[in-house]
Amino acid sequence: MKITVTHLMGTNREIADYARTTIGLNGGDKKVSDEYMRKLYLCEHSPIRNQWYKIRFEDIPYCIGMHFARHKIGVEHFFSTQRSDRTGIDRSERKQTDPVLYEMVANAQAIITISRKRLCNCADKDTVKAWNMALEELNKINPTLVSCCVADCVYRGHCMEHKSCNYHKTFAFKEELEMYRENINQ
Repeated sequence: MKITVTHLMGTNREIADYARTTIGLNGGDKKVSDEYMRKLYLCEHSPIRNQWYKIRFEDIPYCIGMHFARHKIGVEHFFSTQRSDRTGIDRSERKQTDPVLYEMVANAQAIITISRKRLCNCADKDTVKAWNMALEELNKINPTLVSCCVADCVYRGHCMEHKSCNYHKTFAFKEELEMYRENINQ
């Protein structure tokens, strides 16, 4: 599977200016710090919904792509067709694990939200692996956003799953939670 991530729109300056608008200020002209952007991502205020990325998965198993397609808000999904009249392949012979081309266009808020479910240890292991690979590519473009992409237990501070993996009871969880919350509200 090959994954590429492209920043489509919404510079840090634009996002910061949207935030300034919400408090009645004009746009700024200074460089926007990573620390400021991290706070915007963590508080999930509306301006981050104007920063968009394309995530392209080549040869992703169809069933894994469908896990991502369950996410609806702030994201659009595009799959290569399974139609027999377009591909010449009998649809009834296709398996759930057959590779497809899949792209999503998602805003920063959607990426944070998807991460909460797809980084969870209770998620399908191949889906977790694919999402981690996508985040590795996004990290090359926006490491600040990726630092805010955590499993739901870290986001909430405890596990909400019906059948927990018990990660929230480990030392590793405590370390990850501390790192996630670092420098907030100081």
